[in-house]
Amino acid sequence: MSTATTTSNAFENIPSIKAKTLRINLNPNIYGTFAEIGAGQETARQFFRAGGASGTIAKAMSAYDKAFSDAIYGVEHDGRYVTQSRLKKMLAHEMRLVEERISRENNSEYLFFSFANTVATIDFSKRYKGHGWVGIRFQLDPKQKEYDEIVLHIRFKQNEARLQQETLGILGVNLIYGAFFKYHKPKKLLKYLYDHIDRDTIEIDMVNFTGPHFKEVDNRLMSLQLIRNGMTDAVMFGPDGNNLLPAAVLYKKNILALRGSFRPVTKVNMDMFQKSYDIFIREQTVEYENTIVVFEITLSNLKAAGEIDEQDFMDRAELLCSLGHTVLISNFKEYYKLVEYFNNYTKARIGLTMGVNNMVDVFDERYYRDLSGGILEAFGKLFFKDLKVYLYPMKDSETGQIMTSNNVKVHPRMKELYKFFKYNGKVMDIIDYDPDIMHIFSREVLRRITSGEEGWEEMLPEGIAEMIKEKKLFAKKALPEKEKA
Repeated sequence: MSTATTTSNAFENIPSIKAKTLRINLNPNIYGTFAEIGAGQETARQFFRAGGASGTIAKAMSAYDKAFSDAIYGVEHDGRYVTQSRLKKMLAHEMRLVEERISRENNSEYLFFSFANTVATIDFSKRYKGHGWVGIRFQLDPKQKEYDEIVLHIRFKQNEARLQQETLGILGVNLIYGAFFKYHKPKKLLKYLYDHIDRDTIEIDMVNFTGPHFKEVDNRLMSLQLIRNGMTDAVMFGPDGNNLLPAAVLYKKNILALRGSFRPVTKVNMDMFQKSYDIFIREQTVEYENTIVVFEITLSNLKAAGEIDEQDFMDRAELLCSLGHTVLISNFKEYYKLVEYFNNYTKARIGLTMGVNNMVDVFDERYYRDLSGGILEAFGKLFFKDLKVYLYPMKDSETGQIMTSNNVKVHPRMKELYKFFKYNGKVMDIIDYDPDIMHIFSREVLRRITSGEEGWEEMLPEGIAEMIKEKKLFAKKALPEKEKA
């Protein structure tokens, strides 16, 4: 059954695609252009089929030939056409033409828009399912000089080009409808993008809202919604707060990843990062210019009292960004799923930095009960090919003993398996750690902050304590029962 004809009880209270297109077509003020490259004029077709499109569509076009596309939108020096920069050029060019060709004197109430997408659908081998960029530039007030804009990156999951085209057309309608009628509820707007679309047919792994009506929108928070809504498995954003496309950042890179709660980020976290990075960058197969460091927070670490505390997420993100780091938010509870995700984009060296306590969890069979091959299947995915774990020691609070890979206590049944990976060079101890900070744990810092105690400031990297005090971060957070450093 095609996506376009899929029906379910969940859709009973949702306007049909025809109803959405008709509402736009019959609005005398909404007027703009469609430019679609790569999968046909699928969105424009929905508006033409609904009827009344003459009052909405100024122009609908496809520039399939690269020479024609370059002549219209400019030459892509990297040779790629399915990119965000290409989409932006399309939106800007088409909006400029609308402004030039439609007189404001005679059409003073028009709300201009330009919709565009540049996509690559599934290839003949069916190994590459395709992806694309979809966006709309629009105005909600005819006197509005600065345009609002919503840009998405999508990944197709269907195995037929025709089905992907139909899905793209429906998504386009939902985006245009949402832009004009749901702009004031951006979180709900994201959910509405899947109206009449099954979640397993398309993935949205990046979104950015910009413009005067979205000044209060935090795009990092919107990224979190993508994961919460089951639209994607992971999202990424940079130090400047802008969302990044993980595929573009990770493509063919050497990746060093640090997982943690970072609640808040401590001197120990930074020592783990710096010491493991120094080792990683000296690896024979690692090139400095082609390396990315990622601080990863799992969705399970964003939960408090069974719900995701969005402000808590923003507090952690803000601190990491202030230190100049790239952050990945994922729903990967297990490490092997994180490694599988990285392997979608790179075959280069991958390094995982973790503490001894995390290593103990990795060798806990309970995490792998849902796998038919159990822990052996998980480890085959985790440690295959070019991956190495950099292990940061931990000081036993009761005995004062420094725990390393040599004396870490894994379950007796796992000892031989652990030895196999250790003696094959998959686990490497960080030996030049700072012994003076071994007593620092995020959970203790957080406890002191929330209880109003003093003495936590020196446990954090330079400038972080000042930010926490100035912005009153974590001030009203209850301490979870189990929080790892």
